[in-house]
Amino acid sequence: MRDKADEKPLTGRVALYARVSSAEQKEDLERQWHRLKDDAAAKGYQVAKEVVEIASGLNEHRPKLEMLLTDRSMGTIIVENGDRLTRFGSHSMETLLEGQGRKIEMLFLGDTGDELVDDFVAVIMSMAARIYGRRSNKN
Repeated sequence: MRDKADEKPLTGRVALYARVSSAEQKEDLERQWHRLKDDAAAKGYQVAKEVVEIASGLNEHRPKLEMLLTDRSMGTIIVENGDRLTRFGSHSMETLLEGQGRKIEMLFLGDTGDELVDDFVAVIMSMAARIYGRRSNKN
């Protein structure tokens, strides 16, 4: 989790966003969802919107995420980590929202602290998830 000294003050209304890639990951989605809700409650946040989506992080056209990102009344969007938003480019999303006086708050930061390495790990994880999904669908 983030160090308290690194946290920025809360901005605007709060939204939670949870995502998994496939319906087979519903248990993971539930665990992710509970972590988000518990974290928000522990910080005393009043959650205004809760968004759950089942879609690939590589898919750029996710209607629920798009609606959340364009809703300027949502000042703070809380996600488990950057790859729940998108496999690549979460830093760019953060920068764009910060330009609007909004922010993305992540429960967990990338494991390595090196954006290139984190992107490489995300590619490997995405490919592994696709392979696993194909095998699961055949059974």
